[in-house]
Amino acid sequence: MLGNSSSNRNVNSTGCRLAFAGVVCQLLFMVLLIIAITLGNLVSLLVFFCVRQFRTPQSYLKASLALADLAVGLIVVPYSVYQETNTLAYGTEREESSAGWSVCLITGPIFAGCTFVSISTIFLLSVERTITVLKPLHRKAVITKRRITWLILGSWILSFSLAVIPLLSVPNITFEYNSCSKMCNYGFPPDKLPESNWNIMLLYPIFDFTLLGGTFVVNTITFATVRQYHKMRKQLREEPQGNHRLSYSDVTAARTIGILTFAFSVSFVPIAVFVVGTVVGYEWCQFSFYAFWILASNSCWNVAIYSVWDPKFRQGIREIFCKQMLKTDSQQHSRHSLEGHRSSPACVVVLKEMLRPESN
Repeated sequence: MLGNSSSNRNVNSTGCRLAFAGVVCQLLFMVLLIIAITLGNLVSLLVFFCVRQFRTPQSYLKASLALADLAVGLIVVPYSVYQETNTLAYGTEREESSAGWSVCLITGPIFAGCTFVSISTIFLLSVERTITVLKPLHRKAVITKRRITWLILGSWILSFSLAVIPLLSVPNITFEYNSCSKMCNYGFPPDKLPESNWNIMLLYPIFDFTLLGGTFVVNTITFATVRQYHKMRKQLREEPQGNHRLSYSDVTAARTIGILTFAFSVSFVPIAVFVVGTVVGYEWCQFSFYAFWILASNSCWNVAIYSVWDPKFRQGIREIFCKQMLKTDSQQHSRHSLEGHRSSPACVVVLKEMLRPESN
């Protein structure tokens, strides 16, 4: 009997240590994700708004995508870190307070809304590239900054309206922190049965797959046109003239947006499977964590994709962190040369540029 009780205590102790290590690993992953999302999207916004050659309608769309991703990194993920830190500090999952419930009513719609903004923005980026590739001579007349601004505003309004539809249309549904997914999810109070009301959640995968399907169709048209362009160029052994003339940056941008579409589709499929499974009646605790956090990690992929596939983006980064740094250093040196002081350190100059982007 004593041997059995000692063995049980050892098993329980080992289980507790493993659970503790699991929470620590998840917490470290969330902290690293906050850093990656924040730094990556701040760099994207700096390039799109501080470098003159990037102040284009396409850059407005990319800036909208970066803002949506930045909101996930600054608002949604930090609250999950706060909740998991409480779990780590107190050893057990505590009942969520009314304050925490109120926070979920903010972070939950933000995460859902920003996800829809990302999907709609990628769709708009694909349409913009298709127009540019099909009608390169007419793109400036069709794609204007004013029209793109209104489309961006409309996509944000539509996306956040979709995010709050269940709260307004289904009784007793709300946002609550889920210990499985480590995020604020749609849910019912413990004393209320969801019954068939969960069917409203199917609106989200239907909307998302419709837009993603349209995006793939649009990208297919774009890449078919680019392929035809390269075939004509090879046959003529020179740059085609007239309506078929495309620049290298146009082709590169089309490829970059195609990669963005593929990356987001891959990250979205698990969450769509989870939503459909939840509506059917399955409870996937472990799977929900991977589904939600694969989608959240997509918010830091954009800058990596731009950096690898877009040479103009890399050039913009060098312009911000090298040329502007040297220019500011020389100005500071000439200003303080009579006083015998050295110019500001490079890291200080970069920080000033990041905090004061409007000067560019």
